[in-house]
Order: sequence, then C-alpha cells, then structure tokens
Amino acid sequence: MTVQFGVFLTPTAADPARVVDLAVTAERAGIDLVTVQDHPYQPAFLDAWTLLSVIAGRTERVTLSGNVLNLPLRHPAMLARSAASLDLLTGGRVTMGLGAGFFWDGIAAMGGPRRTPGEGVDALSEAITVMRALWSTEPGGVVLDGPHYPITGAKRGPAPAHDIPIWVGALKPRMLRLIGRQADGWWASLGMLAGEHELSSSGAIIDEAARAAGRDPSAICRVLNVGPADAHPERLVHLARTYGVSTFVLAGDDPRAIERFGSEVAPTVRAQLGE
Repeated sequence: MTVQFGVFLTPTAADPARVVDLAVTAERAGIDLVTVQDHPYQPAFLDAWTLLSVIAGRTERVTLSGNVLNLPLRHPAMLARSAASLDLLTGGRVTMGLGAGFFWDGIAAMGGPRRTPGEGVDALSEAITVMRALWSTEPGGVVLDGPHYPITGAKRGPAPAHDIPIWVGALKPRMLRLIGRQADGWWASLGMLAGEHELSSSGAIIDEAARAAGRDPSAICRVLNVGPADAHPERLVHLARTYGVSTFVLAGDDPRAIERFGSEVAPTVRAQLGE
C-alpha cells in the first residue's frame, strides 16, 4: 500500500492570502494533497474552485481537490470541463472529490434542488456518468437521458491530462453501494463515523457492490479526514493496517500542525508500513 497525506483547508474569505499560503506550506512540508471545503451558499467562504485554481498557480507538485464539491450547485458537465481544464494546466494534478449535498436550505436558497436521499444517490450516479463521458476521447457527442442531468449531444472534451479519479464522500448504504459500482474512492471523515468500526462495515458494503459490478474492490481507495488528535503515527498506522486507509487528510489551518504532518508524521507512518 502506498499511503498519501493531505490537508483540508477552510476557504475563509476574511484572509484569502492565508489559505493560499497554507497550501504552499503544505507542499513545502511534503504533503501530497491539498483540499478545500466547498460550501457555495456560505458567503464567509471563498469559492472552492476559484481558490483551487489560485493554489494551482502557487504550487508545483500537490494534487488538488474539493473536500467535497457540492454537486447540487455544480452542474457535472461544467464541472467536467473545469476539472479537465485545470488538470491540463497543472499537468495532471486534479482529483474529483464529489458529494451529493447536505445543507439543503442553503442549496435551495441559491436556486439549487432540494433532493431526497434517493434522488441524491441517483443524481450523483448520473453525474459520474456525465463527467466520464465528457472526459472520454471516443468519437461523437454525448447523449444521456437521466432525469437529473439529461445531455443531448454535448461535444466531448477537453480530455484531462490523466484519468481523474472520482472520490465520493458518503456515509449511508445506498451511496456506499454506488461507490462500489462507479467511484474510484470512498472519502469519509473520522469524526462523523459512529466509531472506527464503521470503516470496516462500510468498506464491506463497498466491496460487495464492487464485486457484484465485476470490479476489483482493492482498486477503490479509502480516504479519511482526520483531526489533529488522531494525526499521530501510531493511530494512522493502525487505521491503514486494519481498514486499508490509503490517504489521510488533516483537517485544520494551523501551519505548525501542517508542517509536522508532512515532515514528521508522514515519513514515520510510511517507514512503519514498510514503504
């Protein structure tokens, strides 16, 4: 297993330069992945996609992602174009972190849909299909007749610089089964789980759905947001060995914690895992 380490930054509009500087700090510390919250209905936050683009211009190596992008307020066809464009501009440094939506009052207040849990699963499934179809280099336009995102002949492209992985943030069984069928990764937050045992039970649902769809469960990575209290080597090694977590993302905006996570914690974990 190759373990990666990321940071989860708050895109505060009160001090926009600071969040960009934190991303630069993360890269210098050896961090692999820089992610930002995406709450478009929150006026105290910078727009996540714009912020990621600025961070891309200030960094050279780190992968970039929303944690996770708010699908109800971001049409997947436009999201596909944006992601492919940034991937080309950065030489393949984009990962698609995607969520079905959560704060429905805020979403509806901005004109977005208010979806039931079942509709959220169906819409996210359609969105994955839309994005992958538009990233494809196959000839011809894209025609999809889904109820949430009908596409009636859109031209494909641009093709991204690399196969952009789609990691889905989810907790409930229907969404976990979708991940097993369609996604490249499961993105969870340790603080939102009932306990670490949920990594096992949820992972089993993903694996079963993957096998039923003819997919290799081991190809679906496990990504975990962790707080500072859990960001120590012994804890992370345990989570990697016991539950197969392959990417740890530190939540928080403390530059000292970020530097320690990249320069001290990450090398120690990798050494203990034999990397």
